[in-house]
Amino acid sequence: MARLAGLMLTCITGLACAQSSPAPTATQQPAATAKQSKPATAAPAAGATSAEAPAAKSQDDAPEPDTVILSDTLHYDDVKKQSVFTGNVIMTRGLMTLTADKLVLNEDADGFQFGTATVAAGKLVNIRQENPEKFEVLEAQGLRGEYDGKNEQVEMIGQAVVTRYICGKPFDNVKGERVIYHQKSGTYEAFGGPESAAHGGRVRSLAQPRAKTDAAVAECQKKSASTK
Repeated sequence: MARLAGLMLTCITGLACAQSSPAPTATQQPAATAKQSKPATAAPAAGATSAEAPAAKSQDDAPEPDTVILSDTLHYDDVKKQSVFTGNVIMTRGLMTLTADKLVLNEDADGFQFGTATVAAGKLVNIRQENPEKFEVLEAQGLRGEYDGKNEQVEMIGQAVVTRYICGKPFDNVKGERVIYHQKSGTYEAFGGPESAAHGGRVRSLAQPRAKTDAAVAECQKKSASTK
């Protein structure tokens, strides 16, 4: 699953949640285009200064992480371009881990992938995304998880809960019937409904003050530096 990315909720603090019954229309994100490499140039003579500083490596240039999926069974249909994984499904992609009972991946004509993760009654789909640089872990749960590779968004549906941990301690939390995370913009939307994880079918969010989260990150950085 070459394009599946992890669920991150970096906007839990400082951004408001939207609450509505109808599903929002996702804004289509343009696919990244490959940059043409410049022809090689001779090295400058000793003592000469370069007229142009090398461009910083963009995030789009970073290689995609490997994706590994473990399951009890796998059925692949080359005509439909569909892969169906069933039984204790564990997918890892970089620092992201997804667990479910079933994962269905479909690929469109342009190579974009669309996935649906489901579980048996009484269980939840789980997604865990680590961010070591921020000493942060994001965990998301729901009755169903859906991924749109073309628009780069992840949606947790039914009993949806997303929690942000810093140094292993829970800091921010949002509950609703549906929580959608837009990966490119780093924004999210939460919606209430009869299957909301919050009381009364509402959206409930808890955000710690920015100063408190910054202090926790600084403390983690201090501890990490002292152990090196």
